[in-house]
Amino acid sequence: ELKRGVLLQLLGGVHKRTREGMRLRGDINVCIVGDPSTSKSQLLKYVAGFLPRAVFTSGKASSAAGLTASVVRDDETGEFTIEAGALMLADHGVCCIDEFDKMDLKDQVAIHEAMEQQTISIAKAGIHATLNARTAILAAANPVGGRYDRRLTLRQNVAMSPPIMSRFDLFFVVLDDANDTTDYNTARHIVAVHQLRDNAVAPPFSPATLRRYIRYARTICPVLAEDAARLLWESYRNLRQDDVGAGKNAYRITVRQLESLIRLSEALARAHCAEVVTTRHVREAVRLLRRSIVHVEMDDVDVYEDDEEEVVAEASAEISSIEPSTEPRKVSVRREDFDRVRSMLVLRLSESADAEGVRHADLVDWYLAQREEAMQTEDDFVNEQRLVKTVLKYLVSVEGCLIALRNTEPGENSDEPMQITDDDEPRGP
Repeated sequence: ELKRGVLLQLLGGVHKRTREGMRLRGDINVCIVGDPSTSKSQLLKYVAGFLPRAVFTSGKASSAAGLTASVVRDDETGEFTIEAGALMLADHGVCCIDEFDKMDLKDQVAIHEAMEQQTISIAKAGIHATLNARTAILAAANPVGGRYDRRLTLRQNVAMSPPIMSRFDLFFVVLDDANDTTDYNTARHIVAVHQLRDNAVAPPFSPATLRRYIRYARTICPVLAEDAARLLWESYRNLRQDDVGAGKNAYRITVRQLESLIRLSEALARAHCAEVVTTRHVREAVRLLRRSIVHVEMDDVDVYEDDEEEVVAEASAEISSIEPSTEPRKVSVRREDFDRVRSMLVLRLSESADAEGVRHADLVDWYLAQREEAMQTEDDFVNEQRLVKTVLKYLVSVEGCLIALRNTEPGENSDEPMQITDDDEPRGP
């Protein structure tokens, strides 16, 4: 998803100008928020070296004047002149800003105009000028406290003001989670790079080919089809409705996100070298926006009864279900409850000395016994029972951290409860 977002940023949307002379931004701004050692800086360095007009800078070592422009006195003539900053030098290109969260608040405020209006206004030493800064911004930031806290919202995890967050079209959260397969592949790739260097990677396309492709795609100016425009209206309305009732620390959906959907749809059409933006492009843009922003904010878990692999994250109440119909029945679990139940189940499995694992029914009974004091009524018991079964289903079918086993010996009843074993424990063949 992150590489797809960066590709759409390189392609960009269509720049427009109204009859009144107002310019509508077509560049896409992307912010990467991630744990340390997740290759954020490497990605920014590659983009800065890939494009012919790109500037790389660090937020901690950059000032407002260094990013925008400054007025200095010429040593020979004594007159005041304007020196371009990073955003002006990256005109019609990409400005990569690393350590964006380390920037001072006054320096972040200085690039508000450049990120939305794509101009830089100067009124210093008798010089009044408006300079162009038609650049896309690719920023990388570390979460507050060093690592991303899943229990907090995106706004609580990054040290940015709401105005500057709304100017980013896409947010990508990169987490450093422990995973056997991912860790093995990452370690093998890093060792191969140190061992073989350039021969360690054999990309299907050369950088020169990609540059020609992007240069040609940027010459296409796709237009919105009628059904695609209608889908944009409905998608924005749905995003706004989902945003109603969100906390004050949540990410707010504004009209800028509607413009982001339009730019992303146009960039997707350019990626397919299409002259018309279709509903397929709009659906993919909405999915990217939900995955990059809404997915992080609404971190509750929805499990579909009939389609266990389709899991989305949406804000909801304690546990709620849609009335039975032809659609798959959905059960929503709050993130706090989900983390609590998962921790208790993993603790029980780690303490189990039985190499065969723990039976499903025994694990449910153990959890209910641990929660006995918190259950006052029969409804509380039913809700807790439904909660633990839903979390078990999610851990087995989606996360894969638990393995469900069935006895397949002759004479065994196939309806017997499943056995649950921790995926981290070594198992024989």
